[in-house]
Amino acid sequence: MLYNTQQKRLPLPEYGRSIQNMVDFALTIEDRAERQRCANTIINIMGNMFPHLRDVPDFKHKLWDHLAIMSDFKLEIDYPYEIVQKENMNKRPDVLPYSNTRIRYRHYGRTLEVLIKKACEYPEGDEKNNLIALIANHMRKDYMAWNKDTVEDKKIFDDLMEYSGGKLVLTDDILYLMEARQAVNRRPRQNNNHGHAYNNKRR
Repeated sequence: MLYNTQQKRLPLPEYGRSIQNMVDFALTIEDRAERQRCANTIINIMGNMFPHLRDVPDFKHKLWDHLAIMSDFKLEIDYPYEIVQKENMNKRPDVLPYSNTRIRYRHYGRTLEVLIKKACEYPEGDEKNNLIALIANHMRKDYMAWNKDTVEDKKIFDDLMEYSGGKLVLTDDILYLMEARQAVNRRPRQNNNHGHAYNNKRR
């Protein structure tokens, strides 16, 4: 008795050795029409092994690709799809370009630098002040997330000045907006017990 470890390696183990034996048998069929019928039968059996994937787009296409792979691309039949090419099987994917941009302060991140750059381009006015207040509050949160300590407004002021090249300044109006937003975030949610009591009373 031969163990699986003593037999030839399966190119796609998920289909098992019985399917591989069918594919190997199809390779021995000399009549092309008979070989085509055999291949169609194998595809149907392979599809029945994964019924939950029948509605997945390109599922049938993948099955024919897998049949070609299991035959080592030697099965001469009429494929209903353009199958994967053998030379592309071990082709390395393109190298992903990684950004080498230096981040000045990692606890603030790259996105904040982009936001500050955009804020510098805004015209003076309430919209710009609101944006600066949002950025400053975000800087405060990021700083405290990394340092686990309180942070003074002067530290945020200095970092914002450095990032923006002196173009963004925390004025009294912006500091007021920052405090107002923090107060809103700290405000506890109101409990709607009165409404429940009224509904219970009606019952």
